[in-house]
Amino acid sequence: MDATTAHRIFEWIERYPPKVVDITGGAPELSEFFQPLVKVSRGAGCRVIDRNNLTILEEPGFETLHEFLAEHEVEIIASLPCYEPENVHRQRGQGVFDRSIRGLLKLNSVGYGCGKLPLHLVYNPLGASLPGPQAALEEDYRKALKASHGVHFDRLLTLTNQPIARFAEDLKAKGQWEAYMELLAQAFNPDTLEGLMCRSTLNVGYQGELFDCDFNQMLGLHLAGKKPIYLWEVDPEHWSRLPITTGAHCLACSAGAGSSCTGALTG
Repeated sequence: MDATTAHRIFEWIERYPPKVVDITGGAPELSEFFQPLVKVSRGAGCRVIDRNNLTILEEPGFETLHEFLAEHEVEIIASLPCYEPENVHRQRGQGVFDRSIRGLLKLNSVGYGCGKLPLHLVYNPLGASLPGPQAALEEDYRKALKASHGVHFDRLLTLTNQPIARFAEDLKAKGQWEAYMELLAQAFNPDTLEGLMCRSTLNVGYQGELFDCDFNQMLGLHLAGKKPIYLWEVDPEHWSRLPITTGAHCLACSAGAGSSCTGALTG
């Protein structure tokens, strides 16, 4: 994100403060505008979420990031695809699990996950399957992380693997694409529709262009059609009348218990 885009977004937030500013992007903290965005958003009265990959907390220059986040009461949603080291290594590479645990302990040390500041973890299954029940998985995570590492957290959020990007390529290479899409279609759950994130959340790209969700952004499916619409070109009343752009990948969000930026949508 460049300076012009960042400051346009800051101005928009100050003019139309949203309830939540949810910051993502792999490691969004690497951007020079991450901390200014947090400060502007908190100053506008917004609840701020940082989608944190945990390993950033050990990178040179980010040793005090956990203190900044705590000072500004930023909610943390952290990626930890499994509580077993071997599975995390398979998904994210060797050494990531240990670095993630050290990151969680740093967050615990400033009050995250300990009743003071919210710390949530994210789970997604390994391969072409749906996540198990969120409540049961959360209990497994809680017991394993506390017993083995002394880590505390608030909630576990389960996400369904989206049939896009690298995962879609892997499915096709293994001849599993059609079976996975059939699994999602057969598991369609109408009870998830009311809570789908595209109905209440907008994705703002790094150039300020708008999408209905993160996954539409990855696919280049712009809000309301092919022509990009930029955040500073519209107000909330304008986009509330626009149709949601959908595709086959949307089946992942509405399968089983549902999947959204806040985890499962049904019990």
